[in-house]
Amino acid sequence: MDDKKQRYGDDMEILRTEHLSKRYGRGNNEVLAVDDVSLSVAKGEFVAVVGSSGSGKSTLMHMLGGVDRPTSGRVLIEDTDIYGMDDDRLAIFRRRQVGLIYQFYNLIPVLNVEENITLPCELDGRQPDPELVRELAYTLGLEKRLGHLPNELSGGQQQRVAIGRALITRPAILLADEPTGNLDSRASDEIMALLKEANQKYKQTIIMITHNPELAKQAHRVLTIEDGHMYEGRAAR
Repeated sequence: MDDKKQRYGDDMEILRTEHLSKRYGRGNNEVLAVDDVSLSVAKGEFVAVVGSSGSGKSTLMHMLGGVDRPTSGRVLIEDTDIYGMDDDRLAIFRRRQVGLIYQFYNLIPVLNVEENITLPCELDGRQPDPELVRELAYTLGLEKRLGHLPNELSGGQQQRVAIGRALITRPAILLADEPTGNLDSRASDEIMALLKEANQKYKQTIIMITHNPELAKQAHRVLTIEDGHMYEGRAAR
């Protein structure tokens, strides 16, 4: 048994990319944002992808999450080639199997905390699991805030709501793009603790995009992206 299987207790590969590339523009204006990236993530892993601004990390996340189609290559989640689907089927798959957390929360201002958390279920025409809603609210420290609107919450509380919304469908993978980038150090520490708890308590597979190498060290595995190229660990300079 290899180290990864021993460490995560599951030999299932949950995500794989094959020669993934993304180009923007044409001719002299062409930009190769992601260049021939092949990677594998095991179920239950917490992976950090580190890169500076313009390195291609957000473009990579958008392709992993089914938000932006690649120029070439494949993304497989639980052995499903997500870009082999048409846009309608991909939207349904993304809503059910991919949890997304962004730097700026993206909460619906007219919906309260509980409604924001359960929104993916409502959009999917399904009733949210009330037990899971209560458990998430307690885990996230939001049990007394369920009736509050986003503008009545701190930045850290709003990001907790976003985490709850990402977890409510029990997705195959959770993608976090600079999840602490808009927070102070105390709130950042709280959000990182919650992400690690989600990984440990719910066995949630997490891929976190960050420019902060110190945050990345808290993940199981660190990947570095520079000029669209992916490296295991920190890239040599």
